[in-house]
Amino acid sequence: GWPFKWLGVKGDPALPPVTRALTALGPAYIKFGQILSTRPDIVGEELAEQLKYLQDKLPPFGMEDAKKAIAAELGAPVEALFSSFSEPVAAASIAQVHQARVIETGQEVAVKVLRPGIERAFRKDIDAFYLIARTVEILAPFARRLRPMDVIAHFEGVVMGELDLRLESSASAEFAANTRDDEGFRVPQPVWHLSGKTVMTLGWVEGISLSDNAALDAAGHDRRVLAARVLQLFLNHALRDGYFHADMHQGNLKVGADGAIIAYDFGIMGRIDEYTRRVYAEILMGFIRKDYRRVAEVHFEAGYVP
Repeated sequence: GWPFKWLGVKGDPALPPVTRALTALGPAYIKFGQILSTRPDIVGEELAEQLKYLQDKLPPFGMEDAKKAIAAELGAPVEALFSSFSEPVAAASIAQVHQARVIETGQEVAVKVLRPGIERAFRKDIDAFYLIARTVEILAPFARRLRPMDVIAHFEGVVMGELDLRLESSASAEFAANTRDDEGFRVPQPVWHLSGKTVMTLGWVEGISLSDNAALDAAGHDRRVLAARVLQLFLNHALRDGYFHADMHQGNLKVGADGAIIAYDFGIMGRIDEYTRRVYAEILMGFIRKDYRRVAEVHFEAGYVP
């Protein structure tokens, strides 16, 4: 409203209203928009399409800033590490990606660089979330059962983990080792000596994004087959390995020329212990067999229902 207009930020007038608002608010809000962009079943096809902008098409930061960050993290100038280093090929809320070639080996790689000042920006947003959650708990006691403060604390832990790219590098290495024998599935490997807390280097992968339905259809891929394979892969990783990609939406998956599913962006991973995997498998089998009494019994046996 007019009296409070001076408090706001304008954002990019060229963007649709919701996308413009989220980008103007800050990185934590952009993260929320990215989640919504993967759920056209909730927000509708049109809004989901608009919000895809937040996945990897945000305005990048400058090349000089990227090169300074890489030099500071890896202890050498970009020109001494890479024979070629492109302009940003993708930019999201936390980092942007450059295509490069390693000077020693000639390997083509993706170099992910955190945005300057991103941790401070997230801290500011999360502090605001805590204030809102506490206010909700005080003014709406009935909402306490939803544990808003715990929800924000969990969100904070996930985001802070994403801001240390060493964790993502190790996650990609472990995930690649677990899935190396999975037919039709590939995970790019980290280049360890070119990775650190604010910079991560992975093998470059070519493919069509699973979020681009038109391109998938034009390339002759059967989306129903791809969907079934993604589901089977996810269940294998979760129930067989107990270690899975916990952000496995279509924006973080590609399809290679050979039809293989390619996963990337390993900032959020999940781990399940052996007992819990057994419980989940029994529940899943109960639903598949439509044995709902057994599903209920397993919930009691596992202690999920007192």
